[in-house]
Amino acid sequence: MDLNWSQSDAAFRDEVVAFLDEKLTPDLREAGRLMTSVYSEHEASMEWQRILHERGWAAPAWAVEHGGCDWSLTQHYIFGRESILAGAPSLSPMGIRMVSHAIAAFGTQEQIDFFLPGILTGEVFFCQGYSEPEAGSDLASLTMAAVDEGDDLVCTGSKIWTTHAAEANWMFCLVRTSKQAKKQQGITFLLIDMTSPGIEVRPLVMTSGEQVQNQVFFDGVRVPKSNVIGQIDDGWTVAKYLLVFERGGAAAAPALQVMAESAAQAAADVPGPDGRPLIADPLFAAKLAEARIRTKVLEILEYRTLSAMASGKDPGPASSMLKILATELSQKLTEITLEAAGPRGRVYQPHAARPGGPIAEFSVPAGVYVSGERWQAVAPLRYFNDRAGSIYAGSNEIQRNILAKAALGL
Repeated sequence: MDLNWSQSDAAFRDEVVAFLDEKLTPDLREAGRLMTSVYSEHEASMEWQRILHERGWAAPAWAVEHGGCDWSLTQHYIFGRESILAGAPSLSPMGIRMVSHAIAAFGTQEQIDFFLPGILTGEVFFCQGYSEPEAGSDLASLTMAAVDEGDDLVCTGSKIWTTHAAEANWMFCLVRTSKQAKKQQGITFLLIDMTSPGIEVRPLVMTSGEQVQNQVFFDGVRVPKSNVIGQIDDGWTVAKYLLVFERGGAAAAPALQVMAESAAQAAADVPGPDGRPLIADPLFAAKLAEARIRTKVLEILEYRTLSAMASGKDPGPASSMLKILATELSQKLTEITLEAAGPRGRVYQPHAARPGGPIAEFSVPAGVYVSGERWQAVAPLRYFNDRAGSIYAGSNEIQRNILAKAALGL
């Protein structure tokens, strides 16, 4: 594999860097660098999406006819990498990276014409209604009922760990429309207007003070059957298609490489066990070197998987492998980062919970900055938030079962 950029790729990189330098305001960069999970502060995320949409770059991976970019795979990777290096806030993946692909593949023309333009502009903002109190990694055990009543499905039940439910005006949801011998059957993929009567959103405030997750209750909520994606009782097919994009449709390696370099910078300024800078400690240096090597391996594997997806191939178990590698490496790097933060790496509580996004404001004493960043104050929050990485989007134990069956034939 030739990892050197071509002349045209280098020119594209210069174009992206110039755009980021011009459009990323200090506030937007701060929101990106203060991320304590995969989500940036909601208002900053939406502002950055508006700027990207003006340039035509909000959803580059979409088909061109729907508003995507006619980029090569390398250009997609360059754009993602440079955005991370510049400290750009992340966009919510629920609409642009996830449900949009399911709508484009399984939706009617009317659904495509309504939802995709709204997702691009941010007027349509989705949350994901999958997990339930008794159905997490074993998602097919979900029980939220959708009863057929004429032109509507009447939904009753609840969803939990619903990111940005307080901000979303739409939810893509898996509901139980019938009970059949195989629990994966009888599930329907449904789009629900969050302003519908009978919906209640209750926040789940984390110990960090962040209010991103929610539990959502549905009490006889009427949803038109025209909001079904695919076929009634065959939503599992749609959900499996979407999960490929959730687990393997984005590049995590650049963000992890930035995390490793930030830890290295901090470790040069924190005393180690022998009084010298921590970066000079052989044990710490070995852990950091191993993590850096693993980020490069992950980058190559991601590039191969994204290349397969770009050519229309189903990456199959590769998406499960990437999910395992990326989340477990991220957890390892948060441990290294917390160590590099030293005694300054304690949790600085926000002044108040901030709906829809991470920490709004820290009480950060002087001397906690490295390269103009406050990440020492954020390091503990990233550490705790990252414990969930090996659970969400299908626990890593489930992913290993998938690999055992699909790749090893066990």
